[in-house]
Amino acid sequence: MKLPIANNATIFRQLAQLGRYFKRDITIVLVIQLCVALASVVTPWIIGRSFDAINEPDPARAIRFNIIVLVCAVAIQSVLAGFGEYLSRALGQRFFHRLRIDLVDTVTHLPISTVEAAGTGDLLGRTTSDVDRIEYIVRVGISRITLLVLQILVTVVAALVIDWRVGFVVALSFVPVFFIVRKYLRRTIAAYLASSALNAEMSGDVTETVEHSATVDALHMGAYRTARTTVLLEEKWTNERYAALMRAFFSFGMVVALFSPVIIAVVWGSWLIGQGIVTVGAVISVALYAQQLRGPVDELSWWIDEIQFASVSLARIFGVSQVESDRITGEDLPIGEAIEIRDVSFSYRDGVEVLHDVDLDVVPGERLAIVGPSGAGKSTLGRLIAGINPPSAGRIRIGGVEVSEIEEKRVHSYVALVTQENHIFVGTLAQNLRFAAPEAQDVRLWDALDIVDAQWVKELPEGLETKVGSGGLELAPDQAQQLALARIVLLDPDIVILDEATSLLDPTAARSAELALARVLEGRTVISIAHRLYTAYDADRVCVMIDGKIAELGSHEELVALGGEYASLWETWQQD
Repeated sequence: MKLPIANNATIFRQLAQLGRYFKRDITIVLVIQLCVALASVVTPWIIGRSFDAINEPDPARAIRFNIIVLVCAVAIQSVLAGFGEYLSRALGQRFFHRLRIDLVDTVTHLPISTVEAAGTGDLLGRTTSDVDRIEYIVRVGISRITLLVLQILVTVVAALVIDWRVGFVVALSFVPVFFIVRKYLRRTIAAYLASSALNAEMSGDVTETVEHSATVDALHMGAYRTARTTVLLEEKWTNERYAALMRAFFSFGMVVALFSPVIIAVVWGSWLIGQGIVTVGAVISVALYAQQLRGPVDELSWWIDEIQFASVSLARIFGVSQVESDRITGEDLPIGEAIEIRDVSFSYRDGVEVLHDVDLDVVPGERLAIVGPSGAGKSTLGRLIAGINPPSAGRIRIGGVEVSEIEEKRVHSYVALVTQENHIFVGTLAQNLRFAAPEAQDVRLWDALDIVDAQWVKELPEGLETKVGSGGLELAPDQAQQLALARIVLLDPDIVILDEATSLLDPTAARSAELALARVLEGRTVISIAHRLYTAYDADRVCVMIDGKIAELGSHEELVALGGEYASLWETWQQD
């Protein structure tokens, strides 16, 4: 599954929504930039008037006046340009900041099932390279593009006002520019989309290879991974070569389109002067306007290329917000901790069911252990109960309310899932722990660490203020798992699902941590998905899953006496 790509209508709608946050600032910037553009057309007009002033009774006086107007216009333009540039860049930074905040908020509320199905590369690319790609155009481009567009519009209008019989040449020059740009955009949008997708895929591919290098070496997958990356690089090279060729044709077309108006204005204007239709000053002014347009149009054509990259990145960024939620939020809140599972089936992909018509009731305060061979569906059932994935069929209720109807920010206060895969965030140990309880004091943090037997924290010179994560202290897998368990202690949910949460600890430490958790979670509902059967021995009931179905259900003593699947697992585990 790939994350959606937003269409143009969605991009414009999202940008307009962001623009409403800064409506006043945008208005001020536009007014200032318009004044700068108006000041920029004064110079050609004054030069043309000065040529015509030679035929006036007092040409020196007229020229002196024109020089004063010219100096004032240049001074005003310089001051306003600097002030407008400052305001525009400040607005761009605030706009970019708001965009990133909205993106982070959207990403953190994506359904976990969607994130897992999409893979790391796509989402990583959208939140890093795509964001970086639009950073420059937002920070600098907004200012320049706004000014350039206003300068072009004001210059064309000024040329027509001076004398439309010559000025129309300047206006008509944009006809070939329009067709050149349209042809370029039609041929490059797909290339830029493919480039972003390839960048994301390469990023994910390289990241996975590096992070799982031990597995790659163990399974002798080095040649396969290298070949895969090589194919992506070849596709990237082909795509970039095509895009570069299109940019070359675009640049050539723009050069022709930019130089033609100046030549045409001079030739056509000279003929009109000879016929006595227009003045020399009018032709000179229009020719200077045509020459003056070369800079803004040429720069704007360069920004068009940047806009292309940015629009593709925005399509990918705004596409994240188009992911539909996998929960239907209702107003009812769970009453109690009773878990009711009825006729639940689930498939990660169509046609391949992992769970088949599962029925199970868990009473409040019960300790239930789910055991069975690998691939039996134990972890999948735990994920469904925790609300990470909605069932494909059937229903799961907590306290009488469908899990998929509990508001996202509330569901974690009712049920928490702890797996053997835990993430350590960049920051201090205290900050990592306070994700579960932001207001917790140090005393409470130490108590939580003591409960999970994380005595190693006390031996650190900086204790809770020790920096961990990238660039900090590298924690061993068992230490990271203890931090995750300590977070659960701090979170204090009503229902806890432990999905082999202590599998990375050595047997002694794991047993100690589970006994400590059992004391803390006394009276709460605990579902343990375990491969160490002493967890099942301590549980109130044991659920044995085979091939996505519940094969046996009962207490440890009942299932041993039954002599079925559990008894066989228990006997084998005892011998090991």
